[in-house]
Amino acid sequence: MSDATLRPRRSVLYMPGANERALEKAKSLPADALILDLEDAVAPDAKAEARERVAAAAASKEYGHRELTIRVNGPGTAWHADDLRAAAEAGPDAVVVPKVDSVATVREVERALEAAGAPDHTAIWAMVETPRAMLDARAVAAASERLTVLVMGTNDLAKELHAEHVPGRAPLLTGLSLALLGARDAGKAILDGVYNDVKDLAGFEAECVQARQFGFDGKTLIHPGQVAPCNEVFAPSDAQIAHARKVIDAFELATREGRGVVTVDGRMIENLHVEDARRILALAEAIAGR
Repeated sequence: MSDATLRPRRSVLYMPGANERALEKAKSLPADALILDLEDAVAPDAKAEARERVAAAAASKEYGHRELTIRVNGPGTAWHADDLRAAAEAGPDAVVVPKVDSVATVREVERALEAAGAPDHTAIWAMVETPRAMLDARAVAAASERLTVLVMGTNDLAKELHAEHVPGRAPLLTGLSLALLGARDAGKAILDGVYNDVKDLAGFEAECVQARQFGFDGKTLIHPGQVAPCNEVFAPSDAQIAHARKVIDAFELATREGRGVVTVDGRMIENLHVEDARRILALAEAIAGR
């Protein structure tokens, strides 16, 4: 498993870059990662001030274990180039780029960050939000080694599809699957999109479970109240951890004894089950290490 996919990203919380109190509060929230937002959460006349505030926050190193990222304004906007330069100088863990739907966009962002002196540890997180991005997800994900994460933009995708927001997300399942396939084929992590109704915790948890079952690494969030249930859903359960250890122990014993057939709880175990068990334990250990 690569470092890009191993790092816990169960809960990834958007925080408005123009709100100083929100940026301060973020230092105490149990989110695995933060997206300090210069795009949707900031009015046009506040963009420049928010940019300075977010860059200072990212450079402060005051956010502990939380993976700290900056979402810049999208390519083609009046703020994009300045946002990239400021983010490169601040050196966050990643720069989140909206509306990425081509290899060319990824490489343009990469060149701009490197020209502005971005440190090697500053990754690119590409938001995929359009039909074209879904269809080209593998190419986008593989466009750069600096790109480590795909982020689903499900609200924009629904808009582009003229789709309705419904429980179970049937209109979006094809897009979710294509993006997930592309990310995994390229060896990158992928995050599910946001859940809009912050008061509907039951619906939110159901969508988290759906995303986990699909294989997403975590979910982007719009409210601090969504962090705790998201962390719980995307963390390996005690039962999963116990079963993973059982699988590994049984396989290693069979290997030492020269047995070709391994069963656990009546089910045959193969290398793929062992690899998945090790992934579960590695993720549990990474979470516990925080």
